[in-house]
Amino acid sequence: MGRHVVILGVQWGDEGKGKIVDLLTDRADGVVRFQGGHNAGHTLVIEGQKTVLHLVPSGILRPNIHCYIGNGVVVAPDALLAEINQLEAAGIDVTSRLHLSAGCPVVLPFHSALDQAREVKRGGQAIGTTGRGIGPAYEDKVARRGLRLGDLLRANLCAERLDVLGEYHNFMLTSYYDAAPVDVGALKENVIEWAEALGPMIGDVAGALGAKVTEGQSFLFEGAQGALLDIDHGTYPFVTSSNTGAGNASVGSGVGPAIFDTVLGIVKAYTTRVGNGPFPTELFDDVGARLADKGQEFGATTGRPRRCGWFDAVSVRRACRLNGINSLCVTKLDVLDGLDEIKICHAYRIDGEEIENSLMDAAALEAVEPVYESVPGWHESTVGHREVAALPGAARSYLERLSELVGVPIDIVSTGPGRDETIVRRHPLKG
Repeated sequence: MGRHVVILGVQWGDEGKGKIVDLLTDRADGVVRFQGGHNAGHTLVIEGQKTVLHLVPSGILRPNIHCYIGNGVVVAPDALLAEINQLEAAGIDVTSRLHLSAGCPVVLPFHSALDQAREVKRGGQAIGTTGRGIGPAYEDKVARRGLRLGDLLRANLCAERLDVLGEYHNFMLTSYYDAAPVDVGALKENVIEWAEALGPMIGDVAGALGAKVTEGQSFLFEGAQGALLDIDHGTYPFVTSSNTGAGNASVGSGVGPAIFDTVLGIVKAYTTRVGNGPFPTELFDDVGARLADKGQEFGATTGRPRRCGWFDAVSVRRACRLNGINSLCVTKLDVLDGLDEIKICHAYRIDGEEIENSLMDAAALEAVEPVYESVPGWHESTVGHREVAALPGAARSYLERLSELVGVPIDIVSTGPGRDETIVRRHPLKG
């Protein structure tokens, strides 16, 4: 009987999901992406070699793992092909092990042009998107006018739809945003090339997964972005354009929700955020700069510096409840090495009253004041430790306090970027 685990970021993304997915594939048969697009970035470090993935699931570096991109993912064919070519140039077999759902919406040049034009027009109210066209692609999906990967294999239908999309989106680009139009003729040529290159990988992912689950295979379902960026439950409007939570693992891949055994939440030992939006525990002092420097806090996709702050147990606790998270992994513990004192936000204060439930509305969250408790830091190194007992006592106490505040056991601790720099107290695929 196979086991199936959903792996989610529980903050605003960049928690280190890719490393943990790669680590846990030692007991899996496949890895499934179920939402987001190439606005995600997962950094893996294997034997000192760094690999950054955007669309390809993080299991691809394990030679026997099959990887699936489910219907909930929006796919930019040019970006995906560039990523595949880069991996195969490094000697990694991708095309025989990557399976693309025919139902994936296609990210087209219209979408990225609109994404960037909108951010410019918003000015000081910009959301802070990656500009990759993810939001507009999801809009076309919901409006039922977009292309899907399966459509690329139907040349005549595809050409007709591109004409309609070109008329609609180019009107908006030129007449409303005063931006350059997209060349539809050149795009049609690109689509022919995409269909030829990606065609052998496009198929019925939901059907394939259903059959393999029945056979007893085990799967990891890999989230992109973080729970606090969920379109419904995040800090709206400063959110991504998809449901990043555990519920979408079923919808975005085509498997029934009853198969999941564990929802593993990934959190940093502190908090970061890329882009705009409320961030109650953000630090603007030397400690915040130290965390950013030591943690190498730059976005894997955009290279943008991440905002840094203390651990926010209030928002993490809410995200855990919303997603049914029953196991936690804490990453980047080593970044806190050397601090005399560490703070944890255990409540918010608003209008003089303390509350322990997170407010997800951006305007409300901007108004809160974090309520901190202080715990002792440690000066011994935690880098590379593989047993909890080897950690400094203060580090163990810190982890215990985080678990207590969030209400979820910590089963995995990452003590460095490498695959082996990890403490695994309980493997979610082991049962």
